[in-house]
Formats: sequence, structure tokens, C-alpha cells
Amino acid sequence: MRTWHSYRRLERGDRRLARETAAALLATRIGLRVGGLRRWKELLVRLAPLRTAGASARLSGGPEMEVARRVAAIQEAVSRHLPWQASCLEKSLVLWWQLGRSGIAAELRIGARKEAGRFEAHAWVELGNVVLNDSGKTHMHFAPFDGAILTLGS
Repeated sequence: MRTWHSYRRLERGDRRLARETAAALLATRIGLRVGGLRRWKELLVRLAPLRTAGASARLSGGPEMEVARRVAAIQEAVSRHLPWQASCLEKSLVLWWQLGRSGIAAELRIGARKEAGRFEAHAWVELGNVVLNDSGKTHMHFAPFDGAILTLGS
């Protein structure tokens, strides 16, 4: 019940964003399993190309960073209340896509490590070298692949 009250207290635009986030996380969960990362990324780019090109990824403050952090916070809240646990890749892809639709050129990063003989990977989104969706410092335990894995222009 508390969740519903929290949702109702959101501004209209944030409620729309929360609904969009839930739908995008479900679609991404299915899209990754059916088509894989490359095909799903291509579809996202076709559905919503970057609105404005620019140097927003170089910024570490200002209005774009505030918007990016707000979108990431709403996504985190939504993902806590889903009937499944969204993976870091699913959440990062959706955040990257939503920011791109807003004209914010964030970067999807993927890192890897070998832990106790097992290969592990982790995904996160950065804007101007600021990590937007990785609580704590989890990403620091993974060696990122050189450069961004996905930018909306590629």
C-alpha cells in the first residue's frame, strides 16, 4: 500500500516515467533473451534515436546530470517493486535508452572479472565518468572493456 501512495505522490511526468520504465524493463528482459544484446540495442536505437547530439557525456554537473540522476533514481525505485529481479544489464540498457530519448548521451559500460574460477560480468551507465546506476562501488570490482559498449550514435 505504501508503494501505491509513493507512486501517487510523484509528479505527473515522473509517474509516466515510472510506467515507461516498468514496461521497458519487461520488454528488455524479453528482447535480450529472444534477440540478444546487439539486436536489442539496434531496435532501441531505431525506436528512439538520440534527440540531440552534443557533448553531454563530458559534463559532470548541471541540468543534464540532475535529469540523469532523477531518471536513475526512478528506475531504481521501480525495479525494487517488479515481480522479477531485473539484471544490471537490463537496468543499464533501459537507463541508457531513456537518457538518449531525453537527449543525454550517456554510455553503457560492461566490465568483467574472474572470481573463484567463474567469469562474471557487470553493466552500468556513465555520464561524464559519473556512474549513474551502480549503488556503492560494485563497478570498481570489474575491469571495464575499453570504451563505451553502446552509444546511441553507434
